[in-house]
Amino acid sequence: MIRSLQSSRITTRFASYSRRQFSSKKYAKTTAGSGSSGESNTTSSMIPRGPVSWTALGLVTVAAASAVSYYQIERERRLEQALGKIVSSESGWSPNPEFFAKRKFVHTKSGWFPVEDAFGGAGKPAIGGEWSLVDLEGNLVTNKQFEGKWTLLYFGFARCPDICPSEMVKVGQVMDTLKEEYPQLADQIKPIFVSVDPARDSLTALKEYAKDFHPSYIFLTGAPEQVQQMAKKYRVYVSKADETEDGDYLVDHSIVIYFHDDTGDLADCFTQSMRPSDVVEKVVERMTQQQVANA
Repeated sequence: MIRSLQSSRITTRFASYSRRQFSSKKYAKTTAGSGSSGESNTTSSMIPRGPVSWTALGLVTVAAASAVSYYQIERERRLEQALGKIVSSESGWSPNPEFFAKRKFVHTKSGWFPVEDAFGGAGKPAIGGEWSLVDLEGNLVTNKQFEGKWTLLYFGFARCPDICPSEMVKVGQVMDTLKEEYPQLADQIKPIFVSVDPARDSLTALKEYAKDFHPSYIFLTGAPEQVQQMAKKYRVYVSKADETEDGDYLVDHSIVIYFHDDTGDLADCFTQSMRPSDVVEKVVERMTQQQVANA
């Protein structure tokens, strides 16, 4: 009797457990399938959202509009400042003379305006001036001796392993191209090399060094004080570097080719990244512009 009762209870519990399992599977199928189990809110909350919300998009729009508005206001402010600098005479105005050369002005129907040059609205930098050095024969040479000639001026040193020779060869290629395509212009140009290492670049050393480069080059050196003064006027950076125990060293220096017109004024500057064809184009452009202006 007892065993029969226990067996009946076990059967009843098993049947109840089976009904619960069947009911759970049914609702699970209804939730994941096409039926409706009343749990749609839970399912929709599990849908992933994108990386950009409407709130973030709105903030980006507001920031962009603010930036555009600021740009317009700043542009108008600068235009007002520029209008205040229109000059009424040829003497005009110039930026800070410590860094920029005095501007040249031309009279137009609308008044006096700065002459266009290669250096943009601010004008050319205050580079250059009077100097005196010596050539390979020991003769005194000054900037006055190049009046009436255009010059391509480069600062370097004879023991430079790669950059100086590369730049000097570039100038030689420029001279050859000008001689072939613009002979009249080429005759007006003199390339000049100034040593920034006078302690080692003696006249004998420079004479030997000059054999490897274009024959039209003029090589100059001088006392350390003379070279320093000229380098300062041209804002050339010069510094001794990588000195060894035996006293050998390299010289860090600015890598710029200065192009002067026939009055000694700076006409343009050519950087290391420019190809010979780029330099030729600029040289012809500057010289032609001056010829037209003087006509």
